[in-house]
Amino acid sequence: MQFDTDKLVQYFSDAPEDISLSDINLETIPSHVSIIMDGNGRWATARGLDRTEGHKAGVLSLREAVTTSVRLGLDVLSVYSFSTENWKRPQHEVDLLMRLFAETLLKELPLFYQENVKLRFFGDLEALPEKTRKTFQRGLDETAQNTGMTFALAVNYGSRAELTRAAVFLANQIAEGKVSADSVTPSDFEKYLYTAGLPDPDLLIRTSGELRLSNYLLWQLAYSELYVTQTYWPDFSKWDVLRAIKDYQGRERRFGGVK
Repeated sequence: MQFDTDKLVQYFSDAPEDISLSDINLETIPSHVSIIMDGNGRWATARGLDRTEGHKAGVLSLREAVTTSVRLGLDVLSVYSFSTENWKRPQHEVDLLMRLFAETLLKELPLFYQENVKLRFFGDLEALPEKTRKTFQRGLDETAQNTGMTFALAVNYGSRAELTRAAVFLANQIAEGKVSADSVTPSDFEKYLYTAGLPDPDLLIRTSGELRLSNYLLWQLAYSELYVTQTYWPDFSKWDVLRAIKDYQGRERRFGGVK
C-alpha cells in the first residue's frame, strides 16, 4: 500500500461537513475494495432520461473511484460492470454498454499510464463483441508493465458460472491423475477461479440501496465487510469512498474467531 501524501491531502482538500481525510486511519486502508455499481438506470429515470444516459454518467463516477483508490494506496479496486444476466436487458442498452466499455477504456488509457494502474478483467470475455474484446486486450497489453494498483473489471461475469467452471477444471485435473481428490484444498480450487492471484476483497460497496450480492464473487466475499449506500452510482463520489472506508474501519474483523 503506497500513496503520495501531498497528492492525497490536495485531492481531499474540499471536504464536506460530514467527512474528511482526517476521519480515516491511513494505516488501515483496505487492500482490496470491490464495488457493485448499481442505480444507473434509476438515476436516469428519476431525471426523465433514457436509462442509457445513466450508464454514460456512471463512467465519470468510475473514473473518480479509480483516482480515489490510487490516491488512498489501494492494492486492488474491482468493479462489477456487466453480469451474465445483463444480456436480458433491452438490446439497445446492451449495445450501448459494449460500446461504452471499448470507448471508455481507450479514453482512460492515458490515466492508467499516468497513475501506474494495471488492468485486469474477469468473466467470460469470449462472448463479448470482437471490437470490445480487442480493446480489452489492448488495455491489458498497454498496462502490463505497470506496477501500481490493479483495476479489475468483472465483465460478463456470474459467480455460479465461475464456480461451475472451476469445478470442471479441477475435476479434469483429478481425472487425468494430476491432482489427488483426497488432497484437494480450498487453495487448490481457487487456482481455477477467474480471480486467481487476487486477494479477496476486504470491503464490498454496493450503491443504490439494494441488499443482495447479485451473483457476484460468492466464494471471494466469504469474509468481506459489506457496505450499502442509498446513493445511485452516478452520484457516488470520492467522499462516498471515504464514508465507506470510515465505516469499514469501525468494524471488528474476526473471520469466525473471537478476539
